[in-house]
Amino acid sequence: MMECGELLKKLSSMSAVTGRENVATQMVADLLREYCDEVSIDAFYNVIGLKRGQGKNPGSVIVTAHYDEIGLIVTEVDDHGFLHFSAAGGVDPKILGATEVIVHGKKDLFGVIGTKPPHLIPPEDADKAVKMQDMRIDIGYDGPKAKELVSVGDMVSFRFPMQELKNNRVAGKSMDNRSGVVAMIEILKELQKLRHDDDVYIVATVQEELGLIGAFAVTYNIKADLGIVIDVCHGDMPDTPSDEAFPLGKGTAIAVGPILSSKHTKACIKLAKSEKITYQLDPEAGDTGTEAAVHQIAREGIPVILFSIPSKYMHTMVEMVSLDDVMATGRLAARYIAGRVRD
Repeated sequence: MMECGELLKKLSSMSAVTGRENVATQMVADLLREYCDEVSIDAFYNVIGLKRGQGKNPGSVIVTAHYDEIGLIVTEVDDHGFLHFSAAGGVDPKILGATEVIVHGKKDLFGVIGTKPPHLIPPEDADKAVKMQDMRIDIGYDGPKAKELVSVGDMVSFRFPMQELKNNRVAGKSMDNRSGVVAMIEILKELQKLRHDDDVYIVATVQEELGLIGAFAVTYNIKADLGIVIDVCHGDMPDTPSDEAFPLGKGTAIAVGPILSSKHTKACIKLAKSEKITYQLDPEAGDTGTEAAVHQIAREGIPVILFSIPSKYMHTMVEMVSLDDVMATGRLAARYIAGRVRD
C-alpha cells in the first residue's frame, strides 16, 4: 500500500497538461521499463509498454489509462505583467480563485490566480461567480519582464502536492487519471506473479481531456482482441445521485452498458466474486465519456471492459481517491488477463 501511495504521489506531482504531455513522457516511459519487455513512444507521446505473453499463439490485450491533466493556456501577456488565460480541458472557473499555479514559460514560474477581494466588489455583484476571462495569473513581474519569460500558448499547471488522509485516502491534483496509471503498474506487478498467454500492451495515453485523442491513435495502431480502460468515476459526495457516484473504499466500479462487452464484463464480475476482490457496478446507458468508446469503434471494433476508480471532487485540485480501490482495480484486471479464455 505504501509503495502504491508513493508512486501516486510522484505521478501526481508531475506536470503534463493535456496537449503538452511531452514534458512527462520520459518519466512515464522509465516507469514502464521496469516491468515491460519493450517500451515505445509514438508521435503523439502515448507511452506504450509491451509485456509478452507465454502462449504459443498469443492474442493481445490493450490496457489504456490517460496521463494528461486539465490545466490552462496563456492567451495574452498584458502590459502590466498579468497573464490572461483559457482552459485546457474541462476546468470549472469557480474553483480557480486564489489557486497556485506553475506557468511553463522559458522557465517554470510560480504564480497565483488573483481576483478582486470582497471589499472591492460592488454589492450587486457580490454573489456572482467570477468569469474566467476576468481572472489573471500574477507571476510578480512587470510587463516587459513577463513578456520576456512567458509567451502566448504557454501552458499552466495547477500546484497542489498530494496529501495523505485517513483510511488509505489521498487528495491532490490529477488523480484523474494518474490513479489509473498507478493501477496499470499494479497490473504489471501482478502479471509478474502469474502466467499469461496473451501479449499485454499497457498504454499511458495523451489528450484524453481534449477528446480521447491519444486513444484513437493507439487503438488504431495496435490490433487487440480485448480492450481494458481504466479511468475515474465520480466518488460519493453530498447531494449527488446514487447511480452516478460511488463510495470510496468499496472497490473498482465495473461498468455495465451497451457499448461494453457483456461477455467480458460478466466474466470479470464472476472473477471478482470468486477472488473476493471488492467491486461495484456502474450502469452506463450510453457513452461513458471515457476511452471505452474509442476501443469500441477502433478498426472493426475491440470488445472492451471499463474499470473506474471512484474519485471525489473531479477536475479540482483536491481530487480524492482510495488506494484500496486503485490496487483492487489493478489486481482484478491482471487476474482477468491471466485467466482469459479466448474464443
